[in-house]
Formats: sequence, C-alpha cells, structure tokens
Amino acid sequence: MDVSATKRKSTVLIPVFIPAVIVIALVVIGTISNPERAGAFFSELLSDVTTNFGWFYMLAVAIFLVFIVTVAISKWGEIKLGPDHAEPEYSFTEWFAMLFSAGYGIALLFFGVAEPVLHYAAPPTAAPETIDAAREAMQIAFFHWGFHIWAIYGLVGLSLAYFAFRHGLPLSMRSTLYPLIGDKIHGPIGHTVDVFAILGTLFGIATTLGLSVTQINTGLHYLWPEIPINSTVQIIAITLITLCALASVLAGMDKGVKNLSLLNIGLAVLLMLFVFVAGPTLFILNTFMQNTGNYLSNIVERTFNLQAYVSSDWIGNWTLFIFGWTIAWAPFVGLFIAKISRGRTIRQFVVGVMVVPTIFTFLWFSVFGDTALHMIMTDGYHHIIQEVQDNNAIALFKLFERLPMTSIISFITVILIITFFVTSSDSGSLVIDSLASGGVQETPAWQRTFWVATEGIVASVLLLAGGLGALQTASVVSALPFAIIMLIAMVGMIKALRIEGHHEDSQQQYMQTQQSNTSPVGKGLWKKRLANLVDFPVRSDVEKFISVTALNSMKRVEQELEEQDWEAEVTFDEELCRAHFEVFKEGQVEFIYEIRLRGYDLPEFAYDEGEEPEDKYYYRAEVFLRRGGQAYDVYNYEQQDIINDILNQFERYLHFIHISPGILPWNMEEHDDDVPPEQPEPSKS
Repeated sequence: MDVSATKRKSTVLIPVFIPAVIVIALVVIGTISNPERAGAFFSELLSDVTTNFGWFYMLAVAIFLVFIVTVAISKWGEIKLGPDHAEPEYSFTEWFAMLFSAGYGIALLFFGVAEPVLHYAAPPTAAPETIDAAREAMQIAFFHWGFHIWAIYGLVGLSLAYFAFRHGLPLSMRSTLYPLIGDKIHGPIGHTVDVFAILGTLFGIATTLGLSVTQINTGLHYLWPEIPINSTVQIIAITLITLCALASVLAGMDKGVKNLSLLNIGLAVLLMLFVFVAGPTLFILNTFMQNTGNYLSNIVERTFNLQAYVSSDWIGNWTLFIFGWTIAWAPFVGLFIAKISRGRTIRQFVVGVMVVPTIFTFLWFSVFGDTALHMIMTDGYHHIIQEVQDNNAIALFKLFERLPMTSIISFITVILIITFFVTSSDSGSLVIDSLASGGVQETPAWQRTFWVATEGIVASVLLLAGGLGALQTASVVSALPFAIIMLIAMVGMIKALRIEGHHEDSQQQYMQTQQSNTSPVGKGLWKKRLANLVDFPVRSDVEKFISVTALNSMKRVEQELEEQDWEAEVTFDEELCRAHFEVFKEGQVEFIYEIRLRGYDLPEFAYDEGEEPEDKYYYRAEVFLRRGGQAYDVYNYEQQDIINDILNQFERYLHFIHISPGILPWNMEEHDDDVPPEQPEPSKS
C-alpha cells in the first residue's frame, strides 16, 4: 500500500464535518456581509443569554466541581485511565506544560494585571479604589481562575480519558454518552454532540486568539509606536501566526505541541520570577497567603452569588463570560488533556488538573495583580487605571514600566504571547480534527491545515464584527448547549463508575478463591511460586512454556466450553509471544484471559558480585485480563494449574456480569504497550 496515499486519505466523518462547516460558514458570511448589524446582534444575544441563563451556568459549574472532587476522594480515584498495567506517556513536567499552555496561558497574560486593576477601579460591591476594593478585586480574580474552571476542563477530560482508554471507545465527546444510549452514539445523537463540541471549541479558540492578538498588537505598538493598534494589524498578525501554528500542527504532538508547551511554561515561570524579585516580594507573599485563605473560606458563597438584588451587567461581563468561555473551550482542553493523560489514576488526574494549576494561578495573580495594586496604592501609579480601562491589553506592559529592563521584558512577553497563540491554535486544530473524524487520532495533513486556517478566519471575522465583544458573545452562547451535554456526560460517567464498583465488589467476594488458587499459593502451587521467586528464566524457556503448556491449557478449556455450547476462541501471537483466550456471550462484555511474555531487568542479587551475566534480562509469563496486567507469573505451572487459574478468573467474570444486570458491552481496546520481543521492557519497580 502506498504510504503517502494513506496519509492523504480523508478520515472526516461526513455527518459531523458537513453540519459544523455549514454553521461556521453561515456565521462568517453573515458577519462579513454586515459587520455593524452582526455586532449589534451579538451584543443583544449576549444580554439575553446572561439574563435568562446566568443561574444555569453558575449551578452547572458548581455541580461539575462537586462531582469531580467527590470522584477523586472516593474509592473510584484509584481507577486507572487505561488498563491496570498502563503507565503515563509523559512526565509530570511535560504533562503540566501542555495542559497549562492549552488551558489558559493566554488568559493569564491578558487578565493577570488587567482584571485586578479593573475590579479595583470598579468593584461590584466595595467602594472603588479602596483597600476593600483591592481585597475584593483579588478575591474575584482568584474565584474566576481557580478550581471552578479547572473542574470544567477536568470533567470533560476525565470522561473522555476514562471511556477511551478504559473501555476502548473513540476519543470523542459522543463516547461520554455510551452508558446512557449505547450504540446510538454512532448515530445522529452522537453526531450532534460532536458538532456542538466542534462549534464550542472553535468559538472558544477564536476568543482566545482574539485576546492574544490584541495584546500582541498592543505590545508591538508599545515597543514600536509607529505600529498602529487597529484591526488590520491584528488580522495580519493572525495570518502570520496561524502559519506558524500550521507548521507546528504538521509536526505533530510530540515534536510540535510538546516542545512549544515546554518553552511556554519555561518563559512564563522566568517572567513570574522576575516580577516577584523586582516587585514588592514580601507584599506578594503576604497577599498570596491571605487571598488564598479568603478564597477557600468564601468559595461556596461566591459560587452561588448571581447579584440577584443588584441591577448590573457586571456578572455577565465577567463571571458568566469567563465560565461560558471555559465551557465553550472545554471540549478542546478536555480532549487535549485526555490525550496526554493515559495511564494516570483518576485521583492523580484530578490533583494534577485542578490543584497544581490553581496554585500556579494564585501565584501568578498574586505576583502580577498585587504588584500592580501595590504600585497604585503605595507608589501613586494611578494613571495605569485609566489606561487599562481604555485598553485592557496594555495592562501588562504598563506594569513593566515601573520595573527594570522594561523593553527587554516587554519583548519577551510578546514572544511568549505569540508562542501561547501558536500552541493554542495547533493543539486546538488537532482536537477539532479528531472530533470531526469521529475520534480518529492519525489524520491527513490537509485536514489539520483546514482547521488551522478556519480558526484564523473565524477569529479575524469576529474581530471585524465587534472586536472582543463579538468573541465574548460567541463563547458564552456556544457554551449553553454544551453545558447541558456535560451534565448528561456526568450522569453517564456515574453509571459507568458504579459498574466499575460492581467489578471491585466481585473481586472482594472472590478474594479468598483468588488467594488460594489464582495467586499461586495453596493446593500444591506454593513450591512453584517459590521456584518462580528465586529463578530468573531466559527468554527461550518462557517462550516455549507459553507456546506449548499455556496454549494447550487454553485449548482444553476452549474445547470443553464449546461442548457446553459456549463460544470461545484461542489465538497465539508469535511475534509478541502471547497466548490469548476469549469467551463470547451475546449482549455481554467478553471474557479475556491472556498470558504474555514480559521482560525485566535482571536484579543484582540474581548473580554473584563481580560476575557479569550473559543476559541482563529475565522473563515472566504474566496473566493479563481485560482490565490489564494482574502482576503474577504462571511460568512452570502444569496444565491443570493453568486451567484452574483460567476457571477461577472465569468464575469471577460470571459473578461480575450476574451482579451487574444491564451492563453495556463495552469493548476494551487492546493496548500493545509492552515492548516488542527484541527489546524487553525494563522493570517498573
């Protein structure tokens, strides 16, 4: 087969791709034909949505937060996002860098100074430009960018990773509904869900690109005053940086997105450390501690505060915009986080996605926001307020005016905004392309190119139609249907986790049988277990055991089951040396029992000191079930011993499906994440 032809072959899912493109085209054409009227329409639509559905947004976000925290601290938190033997693909630093860059790096650069200054000048309740206003400004900033937005991202990412890596469903929003509607996710309902996910993602990314390009334009004008601040410069910037994003997206996840993300987090940390050292360091530390405590103390009150007794559009312009923007962007960030989170437990995922970014966010706002407030209240730097009110994007650069090396730091900041822009665009394109392809991960270059270009076009058109106001409307409105989808997905995940709990209960009820039979102790197997503990067999011996003894044992069980009118199948993978036994029952998840060759580093105590072993590896014949590796070795077992082990596991399987009536026939994806025979996998211990 021609590889190049395969790479060009389309993977788009027509019932998703075509409706999404039609809606996007209608928005673009309608906006271009009459930008002024489109701008007025967007403004009116935003007012209607925030007035009538503000309560729904706030309630939904509160539910998301409670749910994800509850899941993490429960026994479900120990479940892996993937088979039980799966290991994370990325280090914690790489993982955090990518989710930070995709999640909200641009937002922190844009709002880190602007939001505290704007709230200080016009707080919702306190007297403007007072100490109380400063406290309230930081409390609002912490609330807007704390646990709540990461609960939104986390819920989508957790649902996608769980269903994709634990149950082998497509890495797409439709998969989160599987426990509720089953195979109908592959029909019109699933297509509709993915269309809404694409639209929300696209308009959310367009908002982010609009924010970043206005800040880039402002920064360039600040450094070189001859460059004007206008839509022409901003659209040129979108075009040029979209080309950079295209180069990154064509390079792929590991080469493009990962390396850019590491650069982003490195520059962001250096910038924050510079302001921390050059600014009022002690004041920053004190306010960080105080504001964090106040945030935790008042989180419930702020979560449900809709300013119902105040006639003001403040809540719509700020809280609802930020939460709506986050919900609209959640399919992108959630799916992106899911793609890089395989192998982590649910608890690790929640802590990594919620706690770590939130702490970093609080540090960021304390360093930049409190430094700006200190300059205003202590140093008399009052004119920054009016300048930020006139142009939100100038805030960060005005802060640098009072710090050393202003020009150098401002230039580095522009570079950082550009790299965040590129990272958001390329990772967003990968996600939208995957959604439009029904969850396919490897797609042809032309499809990724199409979505990169589309993001740039939509951002440019919405900027022409009313600047950030139009972008803000697109985000909040597109978030409304997706918030409903997220609530339904949450219900689906609860059902799936309850079934997982049944599985754990089944294991507990059969623990005694497992200990006496499956785990090789008792019934004469203790000698074989002891032999396996002190013996370190070579590859050829274990291969022979699996291909002969283990395989013949499975065939005997297969034959007996078929005589009992049960469908079973035994296969053998010669390349990976795996004996595979599977039992099929209509309407139920299949029973899988597999014995795999696994290689490990030879421990030092296995040979005499000073002696160099001929082979630095030893091998085991390990049992794998549907849910992953069971971490015990059956090498040297007799046929009868292996048959008993298969039957014990099969008995537990039957008990599980008995106590879980109505379980859906999910198909666990087969993950070949073991190292091939020519290079054994080192020990994970």
